Amino acid sequence: MLEELYAGSVADAARRAELVSASQVERAALASPAALDALAFLAPANHIKVLAEVKRASPSKGQMAEIADPAALATTYANNNASAISVLTEERRFKGNLEDLVAVRAAVTVPLLRKDFIANEYQILEARAAGADIVLLIVAGLQQKDILRLKHFAEELGMTAFIETHSADEVSRALDVDAKLLGINARDLSTFETDRNLFAKLSPAIPEGVIKVAESAVRTVDDVENYRRGGADVVLVGEALVTNDAAQLLAAFTSVS
Repeated sequence: MLEELYAGSVADAARRAELVSASQVERAALASPAALDALAFLAPANHIKVLAEVKRASPSKGQMAEIADPAALATTYANNNASAISVLTEERRFKGNLEDLVAVRAAVTVPLLRKDFIANEYQILEARAAGADIVLLIVAGLQQKDILRLKHFAEELGMTAFIETHSADEVSRALDVDAKLLGINARDLSTFETDRNLFAKLSPAIPEGVIKVAESAVRTVDDVENYRRGGADVVLVGEALVTNDAAQLLAAFTSVS
């Protein structure tokens, strides 16, 4: 599944590159307002922070929400204490697009994560040109040299690399490239099976100074409290917010200390 998702995202980026060249996207990226300091917005605090996701669908759950107006949803997130917003731009299985990211950027002033299967510099330039401050790099989908190369490229553009892991070995690999924003995904992107206890098992290996993000299986306040007890600074929440009252859930989640 992960290989399929990467192949699709890379193919879609190649299609866009035929219409808008790398040099054109680079000019747009460099002309964009400076990226926000995501590490400052997501820094550890006396309460857990939420990275709230604009997410229509997923391979495991199918269609979740129409989200005809992603900017309106993002505004709800930002107005209810979301510290940053993730925008799915993968087109095939998650039903997102870069236009969603552009619309959200125009509506909110918190950092934005381009959530996609990033494998090359063109995709990072697209992200910056569309207003993203953070890009996702998934350890399971990339070779170590590519993670390092893409992380440095994003940082040269003033962006933050969000390094996602799912095992002790992957956490070690993320730390080897000096990850400052490190996610542990309870969902295995190869099988889409979920291990709710994974974060607590792996987080002790992450040193102070690295922001720890718990991803997936966040539905209730109990879930957030469990992740907080396990050492999470941030929870990434998508499905629960797009299928329930986002304002009410965010108020409850961000009250967890």
